[in-house]
Amino acid sequence: MENQPHILVVDDDREIRDLLARFLDKHGLRVTTAKDGVEMERALADWPIDLVVLDLMMPGEDGLSLTRRLRGQGVVVPIVMLTAMGEDTDRIVGLEMGADDYVPKPFNPRELLARIKAVLRRAQPGGTPVPSSAPMAEGSGQRYRFQDWVLDVATRDLLGADGVVTTLSAGEFDLLLAFVEHPRRVLSRDQLLDFARGRQAIPFDRSIDIQVSRLRRKLGDDAKDPQLIKTVRGGGYLFTPEVTRS
Repeated sequence: MENQPHILVVDDDREIRDLLARFLDKHGLRVTTAKDGVEMERALADWPIDLVVLDLMMPGEDGLSLTRRLRGQGVVVPIVMLTAMGEDTDRIVGLEMGADDYVPKPFNPRELLARIKAVLRRAQPGGTPVPSSAPMAEGSGQRYRFQDWVLDVATRDLLGADGVVTTLSAGEFDLLLAFVEHPRRVLSRDQLLDFARGRQAIPFDRSIDIQVSRLRRKLGDDAKDPQLIKTVRGGGYLFTPEVTRS
């Protein structure tokens, strides 16, 4: 039980909470449920939560506001957002606020489970789970240096020249890791989705664009004239700095 990932499901619909609790528990996950932001914050304070499944549309404080507040407080727990919205813009806003992935309602519980497992993998050092009986993967303790930044793979920290850590979400970390592992090479959105998310792009999926925008802000890269992560028209993105490993 102690080694099971602990999932917090936040949804005002009791039937959905109970359904997900039973389904995720059946598939080896520990589950706590909350009906609103107040219960969510209480659970986060009481338990070491590994991932939050958060409904977008809830009475009172909605999922977007809760995500914004958590990220503003420096809480980096991965968030998978449930949305009944039909417009891509609503999902994009959720990703901009700091969600790591989204699943539209109505959803197949198996798809949600797959997304949860993928985000959990990305949130672990090196991006993949390492059984206690297995050796650490080659390079899992590496540091990547570029310009005035250091990306520490083992701790998943982004350190500036002054040693201050810039907090990255699981999605931001994996995207930056994909860039530093493939510097000065044009990477398409499909390639970045594959490298960073481990799944094929879905139609109109703009999550990579949103993650790139968030990374640029954190790296101090001018959005109007980016120098670190350049947009290649019709091609994708190019990470321009020289990268060294240590």
